[in-house]
Formats: sequence, C-alpha cells, structure tokens
Amino acid sequence: MTRSAYVALVTCFNEDETLNLDATRAQVRRQVAAGNNIMCAGTNGDFSALTHGEKLDLLEAVVDEAAGRVKVIVNAGCPATFETLQLARGCDAIGVDGIAIVTPYFIACTQDGLVRHFSTVADSVQTPVYLYDIPARTQNHIEPDTARILARHPNIAGIKDSGGSTETVMAYLDVARDSDGFEVYCAPDHLVHWGLKEGCSGVISGLGNVAPHILAAILDGFNTGDTAAADAAQQVFADLRKDLYALGYPPAMVKRALYMMDPSVGLSRQPALMPDAAQDAAIATILKSHSLT
Repeated sequence: MTRSAYVALVTCFNEDETLNLDATRAQVRRQVAAGNNIMCAGTNGDFSALTHGEKLDLLEAVVDEAAGRVKVIVNAGCPATFETLQLARGCDAIGVDGIAIVTPYFIACTQDGLVRHFSTVADSVQTPVYLYDIPARTQNHIEPDTARILARHPNIAGIKDSGGSTETVMAYLDVARDSDGFEVYCAPDHLVHWGLKEGCSGVISGLGNVAPHILAAILDGFNTGDTAAADAAQQVFADLRKDLYALGYPPAMVKRALYMMDPSVGLSRQPALMPDAAQDAAIATILKSHSLT
C-alpha cells in the first residue's frame, strides 16, 4: 500500500486578523507542488481561533484550490457533540476526502461519552470520519479499547494519533490489524519513518508547512523501497523539529518560521505568540542552517 503524507496546513491571516484566503491558497499550491495532501483547520491551522462560518469558508477555498490534485481532510471537532455535528454536516456538503473529529476539549469525557460523540457524527455524514487524539491539548484520550469499538462503525475510517506515545500507536495498529479498512496516521514529526515501518497508513505533519519537500522525501523513500533515502530525510526532519520546537509551542514555532519565510501567511490570532527579536534571530539561524531561506 502506498503511504500518504498530509500537512496540517496553516491558516493565513491579514494584519487585522481576518482570513487571508489568497495567501492560504498559495500555501495549498506549495503543498500540491511537493506532493503532500492537506489537513484543513487542524491544530497548526488555528482551528480553535476560527468561527464556525470561517472554518467552512476556509475549507471551501482549500478544496477549490486543491482541485482534486491532492486529498483534503478537515478537522470538524468542537467541544460539544451538537456543534460538532453542525460543522461536520457543513463540511460534508462541501465535499472532502475525510472529516477528522478531535476529541472534545474543556468538557471531560468518559470513554462511553467518546463512543457516543464519534458515533453520532459518523452516523450523520457521508464522508469517512477519522478519530483525532491529542490528549495533551484536549485532556481527553481515546483508549485503544475505545478505538476498537469505534473501528466497527462502517463510517469510521481511522485515527490520527498526536499523542507522541509509541506504545499508543502500536496499540492503535493492533486495532487496525483486526479491523478491515481502519487506518492509523502518526502525527509526531520525529516518528514519521518509524510509523510507516510499523504499518501506519501515513502521517499528518505540522512541520511539513516549513519543509514540505523533506516530508515528501521521507514518504517517497519509503514508498519506493529506498530505506537509506527515507532514513536520511527523516534525520533532517527530526533535526529541524528538535531545533525549532526547542524555542516554544510547536504550532506557534511553525507559523513563525513560515512567516519569516513568507510574511503573507500573517500572524496568528491573539493571544498567540507575538514577534520577539531574540526568538526571531534564533529561528532565522535554524532556517539558514537547514537551507530553508
């Protein structure tokens, strides 16, 4: 099976913090040129700072620009099932390859509550649904046994793991081996090649915004059987991750690094990271050392 890379695309903003759809379209074209698929309104896309209507406007622009050249999935997860259902139906009407549903955040959930949440959404849309687990941000975690229950749903196609635990990824892969058609996507950028070798269907990467060609090289090496090339690209990717993420919150570092490469992407909405001269100097040094400027 050919494995796939998705980039959790940044959302671009104007100086007044309104959506900059033209700049976002340019980022879509950049990923298409590299051969990467797209995740819209994910963690690196500032989804929690967007309104319901903005998420749909953003998705429409991304889908239109991609024009079927790459796959597009969208995160439609909201704190409550009611709102998630409304947004997922809107995404379903636009037409995407998958709808990812991040676990509810702020609202503490039981595992039974998560089963009801995801099942209700999957029952109500035609587009395949992907579970999205990022417990460090949501404080809710999809236990492997819960994933196994949900994998039986005919419209739940897989899971995006952003927890960073290799043990959890392996447990999800056990579910996939027992559940026909259920896919596991590994998110942490230092685990891309490891995840592919273990059986993940692909990766959903934030760092791919900064270095789309390096991410694509890992996938190309793996898919063509060139392990040495995949290993070499993974090492470059991991080194970039280590250097950049040492400076602060990863999505903020990704956005700031990309801004320094292309100011049209704009800043994130407040109260996100503001420019800092010392930090910018460190980012500039990192980008230069990795031949990204």
